[in-house]
Amino acid sequence: MSNTRRTRFSRRVPDHVTDELVNVLADKATFGFNDLFEVVYENLKARNAVSGGEEMLRLRAYEKLQNLVTRGLVEKNGKEYRGLNNIQDASSANVAT
Repeated sequence: MSNTRRTRFSRRVPDHVTDELVNVLADKATFGFNDLFEVVYENLKARNAVSGGEEMLRLRAYEKLQNLVTRGLVEKNGKEYRGLNNIQDASSANVAT
C-alpha cells in the first residue's frame, strides 16, 4: 500500500465581503438583502475591493450572509437581517491565524 502525502497550501487573505457585511450589520439596523447588498457593494467599490462582477459578488455576499445566520451572528426575520451583539466575531481582524 502506497502512502501518499498530500500537501496543501492555504493562503489566508482577508475576506472583504464578510468584513463589509460585519461593518454594515454592526450598527444594529435591519436590512433587506437588496438594500444590504447595495451598501456593501458601494463600500467595496470605495475600497477598490470589487472583483468578479456585480452578480458574482451578489452570490458571494448572500452565501456569506447565510453563513453568518447559521453561526448565530445575524438574526433573520422573514427577509430582513439584523446583526447581533457578537457580530464582530466574524471580522477577519478577530480570526486567529
